[in-house]
Amino acid sequence: MTLAHSPRGPSPMAAFPQSLSSILVSVGGLAMFLVFASLLLVSSPIGSTVRVYFTGFDKKLDLPISPNNWSFIDNDVLPLEPSLKDAEKSNSSSVDLSSGSRKEEEARNGSVAFSYAKDVEIGKGHLGSSENSGSIYIGSNNTNNLAKLAMPALPSPPPSNNNTQIDFVASGCDLYHGSWFYDSSGPVYTNNTCPVITQMQNCQGNGRPDKEYENWRWRPAECDLPRFDGKKFLELMRGKTLAFIGDSVARNQMESMLCLLWQVEVPKNRGNRRMQRWYFKSTSVTIVRIWSSWLVKKINEPFDFAPAGVDKLHLDAPDENFMEFVPSFDVIVLSSGHWFAKQSVYILNNEIVGGQLWWPDKSRPMKVNNVDAFGISVETIMTAIATHPNYTGLTIVRSYSPDHYEGGTWNTGGSCTGKEKPLAVGELVKNGFTEVMHEKQVAGFNNAIKKAANKSKLRLMDITEAFGYRHDGHPGPYRNPDPNKITKRGPDGRPPPQDCLHWCMPGPVDTWNELVLEIIRREFEGNQSSLS
Repeated sequence: MTLAHSPRGPSPMAAFPQSLSSILVSVGGLAMFLVFASLLLVSSPIGSTVRVYFTGFDKKLDLPISPNNWSFIDNDVLPLEPSLKDAEKSNSSSVDLSSGSRKEEEARNGSVAFSYAKDVEIGKGHLGSSENSGSIYIGSNNTNNLAKLAMPALPSPPPSNNNTQIDFVASGCDLYHGSWFYDSSGPVYTNNTCPVITQMQNCQGNGRPDKEYENWRWRPAECDLPRFDGKKFLELMRGKTLAFIGDSVARNQMESMLCLLWQVEVPKNRGNRRMQRWYFKSTSVTIVRIWSSWLVKKINEPFDFAPAGVDKLHLDAPDENFMEFVPSFDVIVLSSGHWFAKQSVYILNNEIVGGQLWWPDKSRPMKVNNVDAFGISVETIMTAIATHPNYTGLTIVRSYSPDHYEGGTWNTGGSCTGKEKPLAVGELVKNGFTEVMHEKQVAGFNNAIKKAANKSKLRLMDITEAFGYRHDGHPGPYRNPDPNKITKRGPDGRPPPQDCLHWCMPGPVDTWNELVLEIIRREFEGNQSSLS
């Protein structure tokens, strides 16, 4: 090959090799740079790299993932909840995976708090189901101005500091304001799977034709109340004793608790004439019931101008028939109120101060009526427990259980016949007697708290308002299995005898024990919130 050249000037052949080598070196260097840059981009996207370069950290969301840490947004699975182990490392955040919070968490001191929500549609399974859909919310200190996020990814969380909390369950939420929802999965037990139901509360066994009353469950406005978990209850109560003390409504609740636990383990009957006792061998848990109509001291012998044969109540003295056992109990559930409608004499400071359906001398002023007597009795028994030197347990006062006698009282033609579903919002008719009894009970409870002197805990389980909607949950005329019993009004419109005070089993009463379990869980798992 001949290279062309100008006939004039020096030949370029001497310079050519140097130029070619420079080009080769440059091309090789560029190639190496491109390869290196490609590898760098693959290992770290340029946006992240530049951000780290200028800010010193990468704000990519990177929360730990565990089988329990999933939330569902429009069918997209997103890891959201921090693990329990991480939560334990920080005093500023708490995680409770036993139930899902449905209320958007407020931000603390202006910071953002994240939560997930589990909402159930009517008839689509029970609360706490993993199939429930959810939503993510962000909030500020004003929970009325919450915006629902409609985005495929979660924003970066705020830096961890003392002003920030990430709460996924409002474990200290108000359990007693909410609504009833229909749960097609039905009750935990039936009248055929529990052998300890008192016949008068065995509504299906007594021929009640409808069953929907069994399927309505309580849903607090601020959080989910899980279905009763018998295994969890027995584990929380391992080695402990729970005592139901009070009237026949206490028996109603105790039998509900036994029926719920019976589906997990059949207990041994270790009762005697003074108390019913059921023992669960697997966890050494004992369920006790002690009868006490008024929870205060009762005598029958003559006193002052009150003759023998009339119950006389020392309103300022507790019922010693059960107080002697109090130190052996770990949890006490108290029930009273309805016996104050029965005939009785009220004694205070060793003086007769009033009576119910008994006051022979109209010239004497009556200082205490039955409603006031109830309030005094609550303060007396709660103070006795809260100041007992050998009791350190948890005491739950179940608030006044509403009855639903319409058109009269239990002995004057009152009726709840034909009620098949809960009252809707706006349909509740206030019962003046129930309201004032509830007010006196709460006042007595609060007065006792001020006098507390031991290490025991007092909690008010305030079910009165919520159960005012459950006129459908009573036996009504279905009080016995007699196939010939009268269940309809007669030609004169008078209703048949019926029970609109106690609760069918299964039925609304089972919710009380879901609440008891939740209160126990909060106390025994170290939650610092108070239901008082």
